[in-house]
Amino acid sequence: MTPRTWATVVLVVLLAALAVVAGLLVPWHRPPAPRADQIAALAELPADKVARARAYHGALRWVAYPSMVIGLAAALLLGLTPLGAKIVGLVPGPWWVQAVGGGLLVVFLADIVTLPLSAVGHTISVRYGLSTQGWGAWFTDLLKGYAIGAVLGAIVLFLFFGLTRLAPNWWWAWAAAGAAGLVVLMTFVFPVLVEPVFNKFTSMPDSPLRERIVTMAAADGVPVKDVLVADASRRTRAVNAYVSGLGPTRRVVVYDTLLTEAPDDEVVSVVAHELGHAKRNDVGIGTLIGAFGSAAMVIVLYLLGGWAPLLRRAGVESIADPRAIGLLLAIGSVAGLLAGPVQAYVSRAIEARADEHALEVTNDPATFDRMQQRLALVNLGDPDPPAWEQFLFGSHPTTVERIAAARAYAREHP
Repeated sequence: MTPRTWATVVLVVLLAALAVVAGLLVPWHRPPAPRADQIAALAELPADKVARARAYHGALRWVAYPSMVIGLAAALLLGLTPLGAKIVGLVPGPWWVQAVGGGLLVVFLADIVTLPLSAVGHTISVRYGLSTQGWGAWFTDLLKGYAIGAVLGAIVLFLFFGLTRLAPNWWWAWAAAGAAGLVVLMTFVFPVLVEPVFNKFTSMPDSPLRERIVTMAAADGVPVKDVLVADASRRTRAVNAYVSGLGPTRRVVVYDTLLTEAPDDEVVSVVAHELGHAKRNDVGIGTLIGAFGSAAMVIVLYLLGGWAPLLRRAGVESIADPRAIGLLLAIGSVAGLLAGPVQAYVSRAIEARADEHALEVTNDPATFDRMQQRLALVNLGDPDPPAWEQFLFGSHPTTVERIAAARAYAREHP
């Protein structure tokens, strides 16, 4: 068989494996959240605060959606016209200098066009009191993000175009394996190399709250060596907690804002949700799905790279040419846009299962109910957003869905 035939076969196998993994590991059945309970929960929330949260999100929509459209348009302009190839061609030197330097330049140009809208979004968050950052701190975080992206991008670009030169016909196989491996590697190293760039983490001091959390985790079969507190207050007033990493780098993190805004019972409820992620190894599931998806995307790039009309539009002769970086960016942008609703649906299902786990572990739906109200009000979340927006972008069940699920649980476990 030819390399393209092999690539097609491997792509089919990867997609089948992805479907099997998702079918077996993603919780497609969600706990009941009756709409009547959702409506009742919405009516109980302070109307003025709900209106303020909706005004905040209404203002952000005038930033987020134009930014999405402009970003996609810039990627298509750079990839589906010779413009991207010409920009890369301006970088002198050997192939690896052109690949890394030209590639980073193209990606930077695609990002920079939406920077003014990002600044407007920051202004809105400050105006509504959610962000605590001044312009200096905001710009510093922006530069940190660009620096990390540049380092990772340079490594990926060098390896990708190096493989296309070393194995012109079979680079897709090595690149697919490398992409999957990079996803796994980043899951391990992100908590210890990237997160500390943006936040300072300290161990939660000895206290009755820490003892409750550690005891709950041990009883749940998910013992944690430490509970970390992130200095999120230097950036935001939002409250949150999360779990990240795999194996030795797995960690449970709570925002310092959560500890100051919420009583201990509600903090325990939030941490119980995060323990649900850890117990079900949701980070590992996401990593596995991401690894299969990344490998499949590399093969799609290889197959599309043999489509002559597409190459002509980009002004290149081969997808292995560093001047084709704009085309790769355009394909990746379109793929990301199409995959977004599917990723959001999977995320909502996993988050709903973690909510159910929190209810089972604490057996305290009333506290869970109050915590969800606090999360929405403090974080200026729309408790019941438009259905289309939730379908496309919602990574968690809505606030009223989570409250309704807690009330349904309370009826089933009086």
